[in-house]
Amino acid sequence: MDSIGIAVMGASGRMGQMLIETITASDRAHLVAVTERPGHNWIGTDLGEALGGMATGVPVVDDPLEAIVKAQAVIDFTSPAATVAHAKLTAQARAVHVIGTTGLSDADIDTLDACARHATIVRAGNMSLGVNLLVRLTQQVAAALDEDFDIEVVEAHHRHKVDAPSGTALMLGEAAARGRGVNLDDVSDRGRDGITGERTRGDIGFSAIRGGDVVGEHDVIFAADGERIVLRHLATDRAIFARGALKAALWGQNRAPGHYSMMSVLGLT
Repeated sequence: MDSIGIAVMGASGRMGQMLIETITASDRAHLVAVTERPGHNWIGTDLGEALGGMATGVPVVDDPLEAIVKAQAVIDFTSPAATVAHAKLTAQARAVHVIGTTGLSDADIDTLDACARHATIVRAGNMSLGVNLLVRLTQQVAAALDEDFDIEVVEAHHRHKVDAPSGTALMLGEAAARGRGVNLDDVSDRGRDGITGERTRGDIGFSAIRGGDVVGEHDVIFAADGERIVLRHLATDRAIFARGALKAALWGQNRAPGHYSMMSVLGLT
């Protein structure tokens, strides 16, 4: 496969910088454009110099369209509003849009579905191979066990994360709900404080921990009288998400328009 040109949206963030490093090191892709929000002090500078190194010839721009028209694939770990705006542009440009943004609303996802009629979108709350295997296992275990087993999803992330539960926790909750043949919105329990009463049979509970520099930890607990089953994934390096996103960008080339998940990329569907 020829090297494909990739644009990274949100160059200065932790994931943006990790994506830039991963793409630069790849022999199957190269960086053609990066963006930052209007007013950011990187705007108008060379990316390499902004990162404290040698000039790369890739300027940091605040116009997403300027970046998208140069790219065969766009990787986007920004914010819900920005991602939806980017999707409308990638649909017009017929570029592959890889989305790792979390916190998207149902209305946001409806908009992405509409955009995916014209371009390839790969979206996942978590891009790592291990997490997507955990999602599959969670669905299988939930399908095998009845409601005598309570299901709890516990996640931990760094202090800077702004949404809870995490996108990965919701992926896991949705997988458990699918395994049980129910709608997650009908059984989700996301807040317990004070005298809450007994746990409702069949609910899927969520707990979020925030602190320090935790990259990401997720446990799915199946708890019954006398026994517990715990499925766990620990992320210690953000590079796993960048590698997964790059894999998705490569997979999406010449793919039919549609709204795909990492399960499709990894051949797990």
